[in-house]
Amino acid sequence: MSAKLFVQAIVKFFCGLIIMGLIIFLPAGSFAYWQGWLLIGLLFVPMFVAGIILMIKNPELLRKRLNAKEEEKEQKLVVLLSGIMFLAAFVIAGLNFRFGWITMPSWVIYVFAGVFVAAYILYAEVLRENEYLSRTIEVQEGQKVIDTGLYGVVRHPMYMSTLFLFLAMPLVLGSVISFAVMLIYIPIIVMRIRNEEKVLAKGLPGYEEYMRKVKYRIIPFIW
Repeated sequence: MSAKLFVQAIVKFFCGLIIMGLIIFLPAGSFAYWQGWLLIGLLFVPMFVAGIILMIKNPELLRKRLNAKEEEKEQKLVVLLSGIMFLAAFVIAGLNFRFGWITMPSWVIYVFAGVFVAAYILYAEVLRENEYLSRTIEVQEGQKVIDTGLYGVVRHPMYMSTLFLFLAMPLVLGSVISFAVMLIYIPIIVMRIRNEEKVLAKGLPGYEEYMRKVKYRIIPFIW
């Protein structure tokens, strides 16, 4: 285990935690926003555990995911649009709590908290299956096509899990308006996937054959 990697991971974790807290609780104007605490717990507790596991079992994968910097022009646009979308969704959720625009029943919030946890488990399984899983679009040295497990069902199971994660987030926060904002993620992820498949088909041997074998990208029988 590298001390430098450990420090880097801890710093990024707490920076993410602080930033998330600010964009949720400042607009809410109160720490009594219990839905905000629920989302932070659901997001950061498993993230901390997963980070420790990766640091012990697969530090190289953790390093790749921490040192993420997109080189593809289209992907830089995807990252920018995603950042704006998240900021808007979280700020609106906080404002929704402060001013009581639309109130959701608690049971709905708990149901989507369950959806969030299920999607997180799916995401963890994707990490286990694919050691080449980077946060950036690239073909790595020695990379091979993964076509078993979840990758035998859809080509991009990571994006399938993030789709459910991201769409569940605003509903855990109790904001239907934020959910409408987060729907922007659908065209964003379509843009990312189309570009990623071009890069992989060009640079990863066997990927074109894999695309013919596995027809669906993120949702079986739909797309």
